[in-house]
Amino acid sequence: MSYEQNDKRSDSIYSKRIRAGKRRTYFFDVRATRGNDYYLTITESRKRFTGEGYDRHKIFLYKEDFNKFIKGLNEAVDYVKTELMPDFDFDAFSHDDEGLSGEETNASYEVNNSASESAPSADAGDAPSATSGEEEVDKW
Repeated sequence: MSYEQNDKRSDSIYSKRIRAGKRRTYFFDVRATRGNDYYLTITESRKRFTGEGYDRHKIFLYKEDFNKFIKGLNEAVDYVKTELMPDFDFDAFSHDDEGLSGEETNASYEVNNSASESAPSADAGDAPSATSGEEEVDKW
């Protein structure tokens, strides 16, 4: 596979970064397959307790599963909020990356979103639906 093909496939069409505390960050990236179809990768990046690098875990979500995934996620979150913790103030933890431009919040992730990742084939049924690993990501 040529570098140009690999580089093209590793580029995000859209990326959203969500900081979740001091050690966790989530990335939502829209990517394209070789067949010009689209899928979403959800990446959790956690700083290692040793302070040396990051652990990353990825989920690949395909268009045919978007509605089922959102429905299941909403049902699970609503259950926790209404049945298990109805008195908890979930809004107390709502915070944005105020003071950081989009360029600053995504710059390091884009640099470290390795070109060695392989995109799923055009047929989503042949590709794994989730992966996890211990790839190192630099600090941002």
